Amino acid sequence: MSSTVRRGAALSGLVTLLTLATGTASAHVKYVTPGSDPVEVAAFLADALTDPFNLAVLSVGAFGTIATGLAYLRLRPFPDDVRVFRRTLRSYEDRLPWLLRLAVGLPLVGAGFSGYFFSPVVQPAAPVFVRLFGITIGFLLLFGFGTRLVAAVGLVSYLVALAVEPALLLAFEYVPGFLAIALVGGGRPSADHVVASMAADDRTVYSRLDPFYRRVALPFVERTRHLESYVPVILRVGLGLTFVYLGVAQKLMEPGDALAVVAKYDLTAVVPVAPELWVVGAGLTELLVGVLLIVGAFTRAASGVAFLLFTTTLFGLPDDPVLAHISLFGLVSALLVTGGGPYSVDAALHDSSTTADTSAPPRTTQSD
Repeated sequence: MSSTVRRGAALSGLVTLLTLATGTASAHVKYVTPGSDPVEVAAFLADALTDPFNLAVLSVGAFGTIATGLAYLRLRPFPDDVRVFRRTLRSYEDRLPWLLRLAVGLPLVGAGFSGYFFSPVVQPAAPVFVRLFGITIGFLLLFGFGTRLVAAVGLVSYLVALAVEPALLLAFEYVPGFLAIALVGGGRPSADHVVASMAADDRTVYSRLDPFYRRVALPFVERTRHLESYVPVILRVGLGLTFVYLGVAQKLMEPGDALAVVAKYDLTAVVPVAPELWVVGAGLTELLVGVLLIVGAFTRAASGVAFLLFTTTLFGLPDDPVLAHISLFGLVSALLVTGGGPYSVDAALHDSSTTADTSAPPRTTQSD
């Protein structure tokens, strides 16, 4: 093996390790550091991107990512395995409402008991109201009682608070989470499903006492049922925007805080590269994942990378609030189930490959 090939292999291995490890630096930096001295963004990026070694690692990473994607599209390896994998994940769609309720309800209950409003960096001066809000909305979602209405109340509360406190952008994943829950409802198991089953049966006493189910709930569900197919779009665009914000605004545009995280946890001892490369690598990784989710390209693969980054964060940053990440864990898990959905690159590629297969002339066999 030539020295050039060996250097390329070493750089590829380093990029892979760095990509996995940057999850620890890609945590919500505001959660784990009280802040740092401001760092001039242009000077930081100039120093980081003019270093030959940094450029080599980032270039190999970019080339490797593009080459892997193109190679997969060209070769389509293990087609039967991929087909079974996708079919199995799609078979879980009937549990999607439950997964979404857990993803949003659990961190809200944790936020209520901890006294913060959606994000650990937002702790208002009225802790009693904050506690009651988080615990009430969270438990109602977990039980699946009045699910659509509760999700709407949660969404409006978040958006109103966001207009006052921009730091809540750190918890922007609640927007797609609430919207998705409002569309799919409580599903099963849920209190809503039990109540609806009793209200739908004319033989029950409850069906004669509940004026809400037939006059309001059922017509609303019927009118909005067609919108459920857009849940994957809502999830991936919302999560994609969250990742872009975290990668650009919280890493590349605020390198001082990100560098403080690298120093606090001595991350350069994990992967011996410059702190600037840690920060730039984390920011670009989150930016890439966000863009892939927004356009719906390799959605399940991007969701898997995001899940891996979150897992690395939990093990790498011991004082990072775990509850603050459950919503992200749950929503990327939901995307693993749904895939990209409509209006995605994945859907377009699937349609084109299906058209090509159906338009191909049938095979003919020749006898000897």
